[in-house]
Parts: sequence; structure tokens; C-alpha cells
Amino acid sequence: MLKCSDGTFYAGSTVDLDTRLETHAQGMGSDYTSCRLPVELVWFAEFERIDEAFGLEKRIQGWSHTKRQAFIEGGFDAIKGWSTRERALRKARG
Repeated sequence: MLKCSDGTFYAGSTVDLDTRLETHAQGMGSDYTSCRLPVELVWFAEFERIDEAFGLEKRIQGWSHTKRQAFIEGGFDAIKGWSTRERALRKARG
């Protein structure tokens, strides 16, 4: 996961992290990051299978900024129960 210059996060997956980071740094990684340079690597994980990496990427992309920040700081333990709480808050708001 990258932290962009505007404080937002970008989640992606790749088979070559170093090359992908360089591509982002050069402004060619994605439309999203190219206008939010510089970017900083704040979290990554390695997977045996690309489908597992892609699955987590898609989950992270659906998270709020606050949930991503908590995950970066404390991993999965830090966000246990968030989905339940988020649903309850949305329901309470109507």
C-alpha cells in the first residue's frame, strides 16, 4: 500500500515490487498516483499465489481511509470487528 502526497492510500498488487515502486515514483504507475507524487510504501505482504494477493487488494480498496490507517499501524488485529461496527453505524444513521 502506498501513501500519496495528499495523505490518501493506494492499494495494488504486483509480481515485482521494486519495479512497480519505481514506476509509480516516475509518475507512470497509475493515473491515481501520478498526480499525487511523491508516494511512500507503507505496507506490503508477499503471497504464494497471485489470486490471494489480488483478493486482499480488492478488500483493501473497499475500506475507508480510517480502516486502512488502522490496518497499516496494527495489522489485522487492529481492524477485527470493524465490518460489524461499520454496518451498525450505517444502520443507525438510517
